[in-house]
Amino acid sequence: MAIMEQDRERALAGPREWAALVVLLLPVLLISIDMTVLSFAVPHLSADLAPSGTELLWIVDVYGFMIAGLLVTAGTLGDRIGRRKLLLAGATAFGVASVLAAYSTSPEMLIVARALLGVAGATLMPSTLSLIRNIFHDVRQRTLAIAIWATMFSAGAALGPVVGGWLLEHFWWGSVFLVALPVLALLLIFAPLVVPESKDPAPGPYDLPSAGLSLVAMLAAVYGIKGLATGSLSVLYVAALVAGVLVGVAFVRRQRRLETPLLDLGLFARPAFRASVVTNLLTTFAMIGALFFMTQYLQLVLGMEPLESGLVLVPGLVLAILTGLVAVPLMRRLPTPWLLFGALLVVAAGFGLMVLAGRGLGAGLVIAAFVLVGAGVGLVQTITNNIIMSTVDPARAGAAAAVSETAYEVGGGLGTAVLGSVLTAVYASSLVAVPGVDGPALESARETLGGAVDVAGSLPSSASAALLAAADDAFTRAVEVTSVIGALVVVGAAVQALVVLRRGGPSLAESSVDPSDESAAESAVQSSLGGH
Repeated sequence: MAIMEQDRERALAGPREWAALVVLLLPVLLISIDMTVLSFAVPHLSADLAPSGTELLWIVDVYGFMIAGLLVTAGTLGDRIGRRKLLLAGATAFGVASVLAAYSTSPEMLIVARALLGVAGATLMPSTLSLIRNIFHDVRQRTLAIAIWATMFSAGAALGPVVGGWLLEHFWWGSVFLVALPVLALLLIFAPLVVPESKDPAPGPYDLPSAGLSLVAMLAAVYGIKGLATGSLSVLYVAALVAGVLVGVAFVRRQRRLETPLLDLGLFARPAFRASVVTNLLTTFAMIGALFFMTQYLQLVLGMEPLESGLVLVPGLVLAILTGLVAVPLMRRLPTPWLLFGALLVVAAGFGLMVLAGRGLGAGLVIAAFVLVGAGVGLVQTITNNIIMSTVDPARAGAAAAVSETAYEVGGGLGTAVLGSVLTAVYASSLVAVPGVDGPALESARETLGGAVDVAGSLPSSASAALLAAADDAFTRAVEVTSVIGALVVVGAAVQALVVLRRGGPSLAESSVDPSDESAAESAVQSSLGGH
């Protein structure tokens, strides 16, 4: 017993390790700000760059898709060359791409800049989570560290609307990208001082063909899904989706043949790991999709200023931070499957409230709905990320972190693409003939709600008022339909998580492989899954 206590004391993190955690939170804060702040800039960049509806969706989600396509490659690369080294290189590239995005002069230029941001961003997230896995060896300390890491997404999401709203009221839309620069400067200064380097001591050869296959599979499949989600059965979109699936199959078959694969498919054989990844993907799908339509609803339908609309969402995002931290003691007292199930139902209830958008309840409805969404998501992110990182050997932490972050980014990108496309399609189909508005003007107004506002500004007062009223009604109907879909997705995530985790408790316990804390991990995991 005395020896075990001494081993635990040696495993405990000290001030340097907690200082390293603070530094590693900076890129998490940066990326979460970047994902939410752009939603508030959409009306402004739409007015300046005049993108089409399709271009606007690409501007918003190409960032997430590039991250998703490269995360597995970047996470495994960090395991080989050093996670801190990859983090610093990615941070530098992210700063350069941020400046390019800020000063874009066309939709095409902004799409390219956002894609480059995604390439750089892919190096940041798996590096932070895998470094945390290797810095904190004690189970309880690591659980708390991961909870803090997960809540930083919510903190950034809460800070993004406030900072972004203030910037948009005082500067041009490109200023929202320059927020990254001071954060990156702090990271580049302090990371070499307090964050220890770590990597896989025996990584094996790096398989470049696998990296190429993973990127092509992700981008082709997502492009097809994006196109089909708009209701278009174009041969190009179908071909892209089929090609993505076929390349993905080739990637999987190649991983099974390799002695040291780019992605350890054995991770997905563990029910708890698989269920947590799926839950992350579906929850983020719903949350980012909600932010996409809620921000536009507040600004364009309710007529709120960017900062004012940002503050409407802050209560829900702050609550996500609090519930993310509260999840740590709750996981010790309640069975994890039921805790996760309840949290997801809370998120679904938030979407259910938005179905009432057409009842004239105003911003109060959005506040209440997003409070529920934020509260549930905070719990979900802490629980699922803790399960994911508890299933891997520290040497493979980068690969596991990459899978977790891939689910997050794919979910966020698909949330914008699919729910955004549904929103656009329902809006366009609901905006029919308007008195005093000719065909070309109406067609432009049906592209986006921001486009309708611009068209209305060039019409006589009576036609302008009629178009704005019709566009607001059409967009509100689109919000209601999209909210129903979001609620159904989250309920589906809740059911699969409950079923799989209740059956997969022993697998999770067995996967806590860190020798220094294996017995403590097994006890904690079995207790949280209700296996005592």
